[in-house]
Amino acid sequence: MSIICTNPDSYCFSENPNDLKDHDFMKDIAFIDNKSINEPEENRVELNKILSAISYDEVKNNVRKIKYKKKENKYTNFFKNFDFFYQKLLDLCSKPSGSSELLQFAETVLGKCELIVIKSWMQEEAIAMFNSLNSDGLPLNDCDIIAAKLYAVSENKGCSDEFGQKWQELDQLITSIDNNVLTMDSILMQQMYYTRTKNKETGTYEKPNITTPGLRRYYTEINKDLLSVPLELCNGLINLTMIWKKILKDYPLMSVLLKFNENSKFFLASYFFRFKEADISPNMPEIITILECFLRLFVILELVETGYSNTNFKTFLFKEEIKLIDPEVDVSEISAHFDKHIQNWKKEELKPAITAYNRNSLVILNEYLFAKENGKDFKLEANYEIEHIMPQSGRNLDMIRKDAGLNRKEEFEDFVNKLGNKIILERKINESVGNDWFRSKINNTVRQKQGYKDSNYPIATSLVEKYKNDEKPYWRKEDIENATLKAADRILNFIFG
Repeated sequence: MSIICTNPDSYCFSENPNDLKDHDFMKDIAFIDNKSINEPEENRVELNKILSAISYDEVKNNVRKIKYKKKENKYTNFFKNFDFFYQKLLDLCSKPSGSSELLQFAETVLGKCELIVIKSWMQEEAIAMFNSLNSDGLPLNDCDIIAAKLYAVSENKGCSDEFGQKWQELDQLITSIDNNVLTMDSILMQQMYYTRTKNKETGTYEKPNITTPGLRRYYTEINKDLLSVPLELCNGLINLTMIWKKILKDYPLMSVLLKFNENSKFFLASYFFRFKEADISPNMPEIITILECFLRLFVILELVETGYSNTNFKTFLFKEEIKLIDPEVDVSEISAHFDKHIQNWKKEELKPAITAYNRNSLVILNEYLFAKENGKDFKLEANYEIEHIMPQSGRNLDMIRKDAGLNRKEEFEDFVNKLGNKIILERKINESVGNDWFRSKINNTVRQKQGYKDSNYPIATSLVEKYKNDEKPYWRKEDIENATLKAADRILNFIFG
């Protein structure tokens, strides 16, 4: 970092602020030249925006707002830190003794604080020094350490500028994926999974090794070869990230799968390494088949009492990864392996778990399968919510319960969270219909509200179609039971083919 002033003698600050002159002077100063490859490009100018502004409003209006974040979360840490001190000083000024305390604070900062510049030409030493000085702060992430080591190698190879650009490109690509599927640590972990399997570090199909080392240890100790080719590594990660971006955009099935268990993405990434980004297009059978295989297995994991570490899940996937990375292994062979493995469970064993299910992942799966069954489009929007057809609460709840034929509170609490009583709705529509009667949700013209018929989700619109001619439609206990059983059969047919 450096502090630069293009014409420092052209103007001096007076005791009486002059916004126009001060602003003209400040805009010629580049306070911080931030060359960190781990900082997004748009963040690297944030501190300059804050330091060169002459009012709080100018800072707040000009700093970056993070997309899809709300309230204070939409601001970067640069602004949050500035805002903290600004508000503290504002509170100080409002006190009777504020002037003297403010003066004391300024004198302490200017007279007793020191700016120390530390340079090191040895990377390990630099990291150790930072960790020591930063003992009370946030520790370096694994990706920060790995990036620093890659940058050092690229400097020795004379390609540090190109590597810096590539790393920034990768970081911006990851940031552009809106649903937080990827982080820099996550994409490096996916590379680790793939490399370990390719190098046979995970054992053989007959005797797999499912122990996974830490990310930093793997790159810096176990397999330093990855760090020796920074540009090749970056290009591979960029290709993988661009594939993820296409898969998330064009394959609704992927958004459903991610609602179950995120471990799936490490093994899927190993399969995606077979492809170049340009080869990926919508509705590729070899992509859909693999996604469905994983979804079927992870739905079972959602329903059984054993965890992911059980041999029927983690061990099986480590074995199958050997085939996933191999382009010579046909997708049909992998699918057949999943089919055979899934026969370890039985429909009649899983059905009670579905009919008693009261969480939300199967609600999303049921919606997807219903859409597929009826030839309708499905896309899980970012603003979706889980809607209870028979509401959980509200001022009309006693009457709604009575209409549904649920006289006991315990019975109501059981039925209200059943799979057959839950669907997906857009947040705006769900907020509009809220705790209304079923007939109000079906007839959305009441009080100018939106209702089920305005939804893009297929089960909501199918309910409108089914009950549109009923003068006073009801949603009863038996309707919930029937919807739950239909959903269970739909899901079991998907799992077992």
